[in-house]
Amino acid sequence: MNNQSIAKTNATKPMSGSFQRQSVDTTAASLMLLFCLVLGFQQVAIKGVAEDISPLVQIALRSAMAWSLVGLLAYWRGIRWMDVGHHWVPGLVVGLGFAAEFSFVAWGLTYTLASHMSVFLYTAPIFAALGLHLWVPGEQLSIRQWWGVGLAFVGMVIAIAPGGVYDIDILIGDAFGLLAGLSWAATTVVIRKTSLSEAPAELTLSYQLSVTAMLLLPIAALSGQLMRAHFSTMAIASLGFQALIISFAALLLWFTLLRRYRASQLGLFSFLAPLFGILFGTLLLNEPLSLNFIIGGGVMLVGIILVTR
Repeated sequence: MNNQSIAKTNATKPMSGSFQRQSVDTTAASLMLLFCLVLGFQQVAIKGVAEDISPLVQIALRSAMAWSLVGLLAYWRGIRWMDVGHHWVPGLVVGLGFAAEFSFVAWGLTYTLASHMSVFLYTAPIFAALGLHLWVPGEQLSIRQWWGVGLAFVGMVIAIAPGGVYDIDILIGDAFGLLAGLSWAATTVVIRKTSLSEAPAELTLSYQLSVTAMLLLPIAALSGQLMRAHFSTMAIASLGFQALIISFAALLLWFTLLRRYRASQLGLFSFLAPLFGILFGTLLLNEPLSLNFIIGGGVMLVGIILVTR
């Protein structure tokens, strides 16, 4: 059987309840570390050129650009338009969830710091672990692992504890970040609970990118944000990085790992992304770095070790 036939068979194969994901191994841990490092730079890349191109326009354009790349890859692997119809209902749901997630990120970044958005977005593993534990067989965590989740959450709270009084705008932006985390967690649960659980990674990602692009591009145009965009050299470089590295390569890696490993364990690695995000925000945007961030980061790492060792 050739590669195209294999890809097509996988695209149309129904979800099997007996399919068991592996526990995270060294390979998965290394790839998730790379994934978190890339995502940690995401908010900085968006915030850094926000004066040239609004965050909403950036999300819309990068989704459209990455969608074209994913479409080409899917076609090369033998996935056709008819295969899209086999999963269109869960595909539409995760697409809407993905669009909501990054809409909240875009709106939130107009109010709050990139480092804050990095932290609140990655509350998603906590919500996802709970949803997967309740609704997806094979994704249950042991008592020791739940202690790890709790420690990671406590570490995150310590890391983001305010060192001063924040105004209402930052609090609004942080709330948008929390909603983005909830949206991401919901899409993870839907993917693992439905036929998308065993669909090719390219197909799952194409649903998310296509729905996001088709929803946000008209909004960006009607609001006038698209017309006001200034495509400076730095803005173009940021868009290229976001489209090729984040929306295409990193997310494709994430969905590939979801097909093989337990989502509840993979998700906990995402707690590392805020640490990278805050470090990048400090180094590149001159955002403040506090002692509580360093202490909280250490506690988060202990929690991750408890969940995945």
